[in-house]
Amino acid sequence: MRSRFRSDRRLTVRMTVTMFLLGLLYVAFVVALIVVLKSWLLVVGLLAMMFVAQFWFSDKIAMFAMRGRVVGPVEYPELHAVVDRLCALADMPKPVVAVSTMGMPNAFATGRNPENAVVCVTTGLLDRLEPAELEGVLAHELSHVAHKDVAVITIASFLGVIAGLIVRFAFYSQLFGGRKDQNTAVIFAAVMGVSAAVYALSFLLIRALSRYRELAADRAAALLTGRPSALASALTKVTGDLARIPTKDLRTAQAFNAFYFTPATGKEPGIERIFSTHPSLEQRLEQLGRISTELGEPVEPGKAG
Repeated sequence: MRSRFRSDRRLTVRMTVTMFLLGLLYVAFVVALIVVLKSWLLVVGLLAMMFVAQFWFSDKIAMFAMRGRVVGPVEYPELHAVVDRLCALADMPKPVVAVSTMGMPNAFATGRNPENAVVCVTTGLLDRLEPAELEGVLAHELSHVAHKDVAVITIASFLGVIAGLIVRFAFYSQLFGGRKDQNTAVIFAAVMGVSAAVYALSFLLIRALSRYRELAADRAAALLTGRPSALASALTKVTGDLARIPTKDLRTAQAFNAFYFTPATGKEPGIERIFSTHPSLEQRLEQLGRISTELGEPVEPGKAG
């Protein structure tokens, strides 16, 4: 079933190209591991099991890590009312609604498809935003669900996660595994080299896709609600509040940056922008400003430039 979120061909093309390139990389990775480890059954079986586990349980993993819990309309009537209104407007299935007790203002969507999706907001976000701002954030997250890019990012990130785990395992095995013969050392070095290269390439591909999907979700949310200024206000408010949170308090959350409404970095990226999961605040606000002009959105009193 297609939703009323405006289709984004550029997003679809980028997701398709990224998945194709990651697919080639995945095949090369598997072949390299089979050659090095000399056991295709071990490699294919292990990777297949881990892929299924990540794809089917990614929502539960994210919810557990972010201390999210499913909430009903009785407990959070206003939150459910906004989600109900947006889902009716977008003509899409209503996702499971969850709340995280974290003070960090943020939101994320997860799930393998629109019928098995979860949209979660933190209490820190609920405490800070006005109703129109919250609507913009939730429309942004629902756009991720409708465009299926949550599932794409989950699948795409699998290769990097596995490669990263293998690098760590090989490194610590070398560090604490005692003396090894020369052949074993060569195998470990080969596995680490291949995994490190795969991790680096998948990392860059996913980051490039992630930045564009955030701009696409901002655009879709602004067009659905017709209030890009409310989304811009939410972005400015949340980013400013995150900047005041100590970095050490954000570290646990940073592993899930690709899924957040705005990254838990505590600062705007500088030279490291190429490695960021999100475009800069300036890029996002500039796009929303253009959409506001195109829609002829009235300027609120006191906000004229």
